[in-house]
Amino acid sequence: METLFSRGRRPLAVRLQPESLDEFVGQRHILAPGKPLRRLIESDAVRSSVFWGDPGTGKTALARLIAKMSNADFIEINAVTSNIKEIKEALAKGRRNFETGRKTILFIDEIHRFNKVQQDALLPDIEAGNVILLGASTENPYFSLVPALRSRVKLYRFHPLSQEEVKTLILRALTDRRGLKGLNLSMSESALELLARLAGGDGRKALNYLEEISAVVSPGSEITEKEVREVASGEATRYGKGDYHYDIISAFIKSVRGSDVDAALYYLARMLKGGEDPVFIARRLVILASEDVGNANPQALLVANAAMDAVSRIGMPEAAITLAQVTIYLSMSPKSNAVYASLKRVMDAVESGDILPVPLHLRDAHYDGAAKMGHGKGYLYPHDFPGHYVHQKYLAEDRKFYFDDGIGFEKQLKRWLEEMKGAEDNGED
Repeated sequence: METLFSRGRRPLAVRLQPESLDEFVGQRHILAPGKPLRRLIESDAVRSSVFWGDPGTGKTALARLIAKMSNADFIEINAVTSNIKEIKEALAKGRRNFETGRKTILFIDEIHRFNKVQQDALLPDIEAGNVILLGASTENPYFSLVPALRSRVKLYRFHPLSQEEVKTLILRALTDRRGLKGLNLSMSESALELLARLAGGDGRKALNYLEEISAVVSPGSEITEKEVREVASGEATRYGKGDYHYDIISAFIKSVRGSDVDAALYYLARMLKGGEDPVFIARRLVILASEDVGNANPQALLVANAAMDAVSRIGMPEAAITLAQVTIYLSMSPKSNAVYASLKRVMDAVESGDILPVPLHLRDAHYDGAAKMGHGKGYLYPHDFPGHYVHQKYLAEDRKFYFDDGIGFEKQLKRWLEEMKGAEDNGED
């Protein structure tokens, strides 16, 4: 049977690239009627820009649509396969066009793959206006682009498509002349919902799934959940070294800090399914145990540290159980940032120049001549006193750096210190 893969046809996602702004799906925060970027495109006045965001959100499609709507000469290169020679040739063509009064759009897909030398090579011609750069990147430009290049381009963030937007693409693919219309396929509502959800905001992924399904079902048939699940089975969750790495670990830590056990476990699963290093997760939990739990539950640090040791020894997949245990434990522990806040307070004081001399009675008296300078004179050894506590001056001037709210075990520590000081003040033994 001849299929739509026959005769060298382009992939469905390529064939369905929008032919107008009204046909573009998603990114309404920058492309809805009246939005600045849309007005710039419609007036053929787009400046050098980088589109960055998740895969399958329309970055390349928009760049090609801009080229179609523009009177500019369009040059497209891919940072994965190009080299400095190709870059220089494209820039030279841009300079020649500029001299004859013609505009040049240089589109660089995967621009985050360029190294510093390659990025720097773009700067003079962007600065001079010889070319208008359009870059597409799945990586955060604040991490992947050199500051000089970032300062010369406008950054546009592309968001994952909503499920409704993905459904729009799927239904268009089934009925559009450029898509699957010739196969006369339909799709059950439950299958449409499932496919839109499994795409995870990635329009290209949804269309790729749909194209695979169309190759194995009979023309005129209805696509059901069964076909969708068969095609999507075994797919790894979307997770990478860029924004997903930083955003999901951030959401994970904030969920544990916020005592939301279910959210914390969800983000843990996202990381583990995405191939995140389990030791990295364990290290972050050790930090959290001190920063966000602290002395409200001193056991938290011991549990987290034991988990890090266990994870480093046993590895995956069993390490996931240990990580889940410590995630639940820390999520359900009382929270206090008194340790973190107090340390920051005192570090800021020292950094600002609040340097106090060490009182003489606290100074080291173990070397020759120290006693003559008064070092150690008058020091009171706490263990010689009832309750192993005695009041004496430890700072040359009074300062208050530590504060807590008496959460969890902090309450017991505070009570112990207050009782000890009170007993000494009252002269009790």
